[in-house]
Formats: sequence, C-alpha cells, structure tokens
Amino acid sequence: FGKEIAHPNPATEPPLPTSEAAQNHTPNPYRNSNITHEKIAAIRAKATNPTPPKIDHCQPSDTYPESFPHFVRGRDSLREYITSLFTSRIAMYDGAMGTMIQNYAKKNKLEEEEYRGERFKDWKCNTKGNNDQLSITQPHIIKGIYKEYLEVGGSDLIGTNTFSSTTIAMGDYEMEDYVYELNYEGARLAREACDEVTAKDPTKPRFVVGAIGPTNRTGSISPSVEDPSARNVTFDELVDAYFEQVVGLMDGGADILMVETIFDTLNAKAALYAIGEYLEFSGLDIPVFVSGTLVDQSGRTLSGQTGEAFYASIRHAKPMCVGLNCALGAKHMTPFVEKLSKCVECFLHVYSNAGLPNAMGGYDESPDDMAQANKVFFENGWLNMVGGCCGSTPPHIKAIREMSESYKPRKLPDVGRPKMWLSGLEDLKVEDVHNHLGLPFLNVGERCNISGSLRFKKLMMSGDYGTAMDIAKKQVEDGAHVIDINVDDGMLDGLAAMQKFVKIAVTEPEVSKVPFMLDASKFEIVLAGLKWCQGKCIVNSISLKVGEELFKEQATLLKKHGCAVVVMAFDEEGQAATEEEKVRICKRSYDILVNEVKFPPEDIIFDPNVLTIGTGMEEHANYGVDFINATKTIKEICPYVKISGGISNLSFGFRGVMKIRESIHSVFLQHAILESGM
Repeated sequence: FGKEIAHPNPATEPPLPTSEAAQNHTPNPYRNSNITHEKIAAIRAKATNPTPPKIDHCQPSDTYPESFPHFVRGRDSLREYITSLFTSRIAMYDGAMGTMIQNYAKKNKLEEEEYRGERFKDWKCNTKGNNDQLSITQPHIIKGIYKEYLEVGGSDLIGTNTFSSTTIAMGDYEMEDYVYELNYEGARLAREACDEVTAKDPTKPRFVVGAIGPTNRTGSISPSVEDPSARNVTFDELVDAYFEQVVGLMDGGADILMVETIFDTLNAKAALYAIGEYLEFSGLDIPVFVSGTLVDQSGRTLSGQTGEAFYASIRHAKPMCVGLNCALGAKHMTPFVEKLSKCVECFLHVYSNAGLPNAMGGYDESPDDMAQANKVFFENGWLNMVGGCCGSTPPHIKAIREMSESYKPRKLPDVGRPKMWLSGLEDLKVEDVHNHLGLPFLNVGERCNISGSLRFKKLMMSGDYGTAMDIAKKQVEDGAHVIDINVDDGMLDGLAAMQKFVKIAVTEPEVSKVPFMLDASKFEIVLAGLKWCQGKCIVNSISLKVGEELFKEQATLLKKHGCAVVVMAFDEEGQAATEEEKVRICKRSYDILVNEVKFPPEDIIFDPNVLTIGTGMEEHANYGVDFINATKTIKEICPYVKISGGISNLSFGFRGVMKIRESIHSVFLQHAILESGM
C-alpha cells in the first residue's frame, strides 16, 4: 500500500483546524459587531453591562510596521505570528492571579465590602473569594496585576481573570446572570493593559489569552459514593456554559482562548466543543491553547488519564499549544513534560506552581528557585512557552524569563504518516497494536454486546450493571484492545442503558483504561454515550443507508466530538454483497467524509460486510473471496483507512461445529490480514 508510506517531513506550523479561515491563515478582523449569529446575539441581549460594551477591537493597518515582530489586529494573522514567536524564542506567559490578589490583600483592605463594591453592596450572599468579580468592582486591582506581569515579568501573553466565570461556577455566588459581563470586563482590562505596554515597545506585542477554567463540577466523576452513574452536570450543560464564556471573552478583546487546569478531560472536550461552535458561527480563526493538570506523581489527571491519553482525547480540536499547569512544581512535572514533548504535535507549554504547597497552603520557592526548577525544560528543548501558576508572581516570571533567554524553543516534530490515536485512561495508537500472536491486528471485545452475549443481555435486562462490569474487566484481562458496548434490544431503553453503562464504566479503571467502541443501530444512542466519554472512542456505525445529507450531518457531529467511526458498506439501495459493490460504496463514503466533511482519513474504519458462506446457495459461494479482494482495493484507493469485520458471520452456516468454524476463520484471516491489509 505504497500511498500509505509517508516519509517524515519537517513541520512548518502546528496541525491546522479544517476551517477555511484557519487553513488560509485569515486574520481575525476584530469586528465582533459583524458576528450576528442568533445564539451569540441572544447572549449579548441579556448582558448586564451598565453601558453598551465596545466589542470591536481592530486597529488601523498602519498602526505599526508590517513585518514580524510587529503585530496589528485586523491586519495580521495571529496564527502566523504565534508560529514565528514560538519558533524563534521561548515565549513568556504570566503567573498566578490568585496569589497576586492575596498579596494585595495583605497590604490593602480587601474584605467583603471591597469585593461587593458599590455595584453589589446589597448582594444576597457573601462574595468574598469571588476573584473574578473584582474585574467589575475593583478593576484597578486587576489591571494593575496585568500590568505588573507585562512590565515586571515581561510576559508576552497574559491570562484573563476569568477562571471561574461560567454560569456553573458562578452558581456559588448566585451571579450566573453576570457571566457575560465578568468575561467581557476580564478581557477588556487585559486588552487595555496589553495595548498600553505594546505602545511603549511595538517590537514586543502583548496578547490577551481568554482563560477558561474547569468549573467546579466534573462530567466523568460521580459525586455519590453509592451511585457511580450519578453526575451533577451534563456535557450539554457544560457546552452551554462555556459558549457563553467564550462570547464574553471574545467581545472583551481576547486574542487566544485557553482551556486550562483540566483535571477532567470530558469538561475540556465540552469547552473545546463550545469553542468550535463559536468559531463555526463566527467564521474566525482563533488560536486555541489547552492545559492539563496531572494531580500527583502518578502522572494522571483527577479523572485518571495519563498525559498522553489526555492529549489523544483533545487533539481533534487542533490546539495550537498544549501543556501542563498547576498541582505540581516544575521539579515534579519533569517526567511528564518529557513524555508530552515526545508525542505532542503542536507547541508545548508549562506553567507550574512555585513548588508544592507548605503546611499553611503557601508556596516557598523563590524566583531563583523556580527559575532553576524550570531550567531542565529549557536545557532539553521541551518548551515553546513558559509561565507560572499558584505561588508565582511577576518577579518569578522575570527570573524564569531571564533563565530561558539563552535556550532555544522546542522544535515541532516532523510530520509523518497519520495514525488513529484512541484513548481511554491510557492512549492507544491502532497502527502500532499487535495481538497475542504478534499480528498487526486490533482485538475488539464484544462480550458487552447484547447481540453477542446472552449472559450480558440477561444482566442488562435485570439492571445488574455491577456484574456486567465484570464481563468488561475480563475482556480487558484477556487481551481486548477496545471494548464494544451495545445495548440494542426492543425490550430495553437503549438511550438510558447506554448512558448508564458508560457512566459506570468510565469510573472503573480496569475497564476504562482501554478505549470504547459505542455500538448502536440508532445514532442518538451512540451520541448520548459519546457525551459521557472523556477518551477518544470509536462509534459503530454510520452509513449512506440514511441518505447522503444525513450521513454528512452525522459524520460532522462525530468529527466535532473527536471520535473515530465505523462506516458500513451500505447505501440507499442496501447492503454491499459483491466485491464491486463493496468497493464502490466505500470509495463514495470516503470521498464524502474526507473531501466534504474533512473527516481525518486515519479515523475511518470500513466494514465491507463479512457475509455467510457455505449456505448451499451458489450466489453466496464467493462472499469470502469478495471481502478479501475488496479489502485490498479499498486500502489502496482510500489511504489510511482501517478495515473491520464480524468474522463469525462468515461461518454462520456451520454453527455448532466449532472446529470447522475456527478453521474457516483461520484461513480467512490469514488472507485478509497478511495479504489484503485488514
């Protein structure tokens, strides 16, 4: 399969989103008043800002000279600028906002009265501790902190004071209605500070990073010890909350969006979905950064993923920069940063804490200590951007910047053959997988499939999810690389059963360490299950049987969720039986998916239908050979796709005679795998 051999080529930029604006490096015009999508307009219509907000932030094209390192909003592509910046030197992010607010409070009065300000003096509950609120009530404090990071620390990019500015997190202060204003003001103050500092030295433009925190709820973790399927937030609720935050940040003047401090990747996937919706509605190209949090020396997020699995789960969003922040000091992050540096295809960042917290919850690393702790990252060429998190201050950022200046930034990895990269709690590159015989073959465990296991069916019908989990665990122990989940039955509420099974399964490390294949005859059932998976799943299946328009609609949704997909060899006229039909339908499906939907070809799995032989009917005699021959042709004319098939169908005419069935399967797989590339 010569077309699939791709010799590594040097990367000139991080992987691009598939939108026309991103592909063409179209500059953001910064004219948000031209963005009038009804969902965006509805959020602006309920804004609480006392005066109409200024939402356009374009600059005259002749504000600064036209070549790098200068930058003018509306004239220049920020994507191109960041690529130039991150490949020429290690860029500087800022440090902790909370630490600086605490330091301010040690020298100045900052109690309940100051948090409320005049605007919220009669508020219904206490608001002290709601740091994001200070962007409205004490803007001079927040802008002053921004400017310290820019002027003292020398930050190229600063994060907005909006870590908790979602309707979900603001519920603690009953301030859900003020979310747009909180994000707008947090970004506006940062925009002002950046522009003022840039004006003093236009050769060092400063940029606003819209900070999107994790919220105080998790989609993957049950809040109940008794009920592992319980959740206090849904994927759709997270998407709605994040979308409102994104609108406020962009209207306030943010240049970049950063999903940060991710301890549950499902929350991050919801945030990235919301950002994707905003970019689709606006037609803009906005660079997206993503920052995960590994909570301890196990090197895993709170929801159990390794750093590599976290990246595999979010890489479909094509972030421009990915990295780690919070929870650990730089010293403790070292092995995990090294692992990410070996697999991340885009730029890489770190903004660690100033060591681990002491007994009083404070951080003891001095600026020099923290700079020394970060030195290993620079020496090894692992980073493109660096900053600080809890305990860091402008002097910390200054010391890190000075330490970094004599080192080169991380080189983007070469671009090679694209691979299907799945994840559960751990990552899995399908092309690198071999089965227990050493063959390049991925085994899908199908015992959690109602049509494949009578025992599983009985357990699901009786609602015994605990014992059903034991079946899933056993499959992983026996070597299944992926677990298929199918709850299709006319007597079962498939929508509810799929969601409950997945929600429980993701809390079982022995099960969820492998990726899931969500399998249903109804698209809404797999979509519902997908919204509870933090990893990168396979969806089984879609086909042209539903017609071309609905096929494209379903594929587009799956692409937004970042999953791989099984595509059945069906079209509007029915199932492909002959070699010619299998090839024709798969090629047509491939062209639609790759050329129109922009679906990654490596994430497509064709099932050209393994049909039964030995039935006594002459027209069935060649079904096995047809599949093998079609597989080879499909692999040749549809680069990077995978082939799967339900092998037991082949010998169904000999059911009950296991020796014959196993012999047929062995001969069939020998030809299909080793000769035809199944």
